[in-house]
Amino acid sequence: MASLLFSTIDVTRQAFFRSSLTYAIVNLKPIVPGHVLVIPTRYVSRLAELSEPELFSLMRAVNQVGSVIERVYGADGLTVACQDGEAAGQTVPHVHFHILPRKLAGDRFSGQNNDLVYPALQKAEAEMAQPFKVDADEDRAPRTMEEMVKEAAWLREFFPAEEGSGQ
Repeated sequence: MASLLFSTIDVTRQAFFRSSLTYAIVNLKPIVPGHVLVIPTRYVSRLAELSEPELFSLMRAVNQVGSVIERVYGADGLTVACQDGEAAGQTVPHVHFHILPRKLAGDRFSGQNNDLVYPALQKAEAEMAQPFKVDADEDRAPRTMEEMVKEAAWLREFFPAEEGSGQ
């Protein structure tokens, strides 16, 4: 399998879904369990730079990956977010969608805390620009590569090989 780069970061081992134009990875510092990223294979910084086939593939992957993530993490819904450009809070200049499985009760953002997911997502986006920096008071320590590889291998089982399951 060819290496996958998210901007300049090699994320090949974190990948669990792959199509000809898109891939999905587990997150180094998930906001909620099951927080993943869906990324176009070609390195572009803005949605408008994607070709029509790339954009279609990306949206199809967001839908496919989101459906699986919602089911396997027992979620009631999804937060799907894309910061498109620096003014929108994008810090890694490679188009990507965050998919977060959400629960009506029991996740840290459920109930009256629902909208607090957006500042947390903004903070997570900023942290991706410096993936190995850890604040002393940070409650979301980065996971080990072994933890991410294990989750990616588990998630790969939910995608048919013909759709490019990352193998």
